[in-house]
Amino acid sequence: MTDFTETQSSWLSAEDMETARGRLPIVYVNAVPVRTDEAGVVTHVGLLLRIGPDGAANREIVAGRVLYGERVRDALLRHLEKDLGPLALPRIPSSPQPFTVIEYFPNPDISGFYDPRQHAVGLGYVVPVEGDCEPSQDALDLVWLSPDEVVSPTVAAELSPGHEKVVRRALAHTGCLP
Repeated sequence: MTDFTETQSSWLSAEDMETARGRLPIVYVNAVPVRTDEAGVVTHVGLLLRIGPDGAANREIVAGRVLYGERVRDALLRHLEKDLGPLALPRIPSSPQPFTVIEYFPNPDISGFYDPRQHAVGLGYVVPVEGDCEPSQDALDLVWLSPDEVVSPTVAAELSPGHEKVVRRALAHTGCLP
């Protein structure tokens, strides 16, 4: 009998993933990790530093695919642990609701969110993180910036395409957009 809760068997080969990306929208989670004060007000936003396929260093939020048979909550936890480390202690509600839905297209003129590989649907979440974070996997660094700093022109220019807009939407959603 097949265990439908097992997500490890749902990884696609590179060839199968390329075929799927060419024919179907792919579902992603986009998580904006934040630190909050005791009243729940966002004080800092966490941004990862990665080297992109073009060799350029970019700041990014936590993002990744939702696997077949995987709950969105589990995908959020998996990607947050993968990128921020096992001691990050994210606070995700039992039934998370996205603050926004982002549509990425291979044509940059359609929505302003661009992914040359695919049509993707990103579910955006603001995730308070309480523990110790260490960049892991392919992340080189993690910085915590105030809302004012994260929307500055200098930091916005360092963010991967589209991530600056997601961060601004997250701060607007939480009432912390400067």
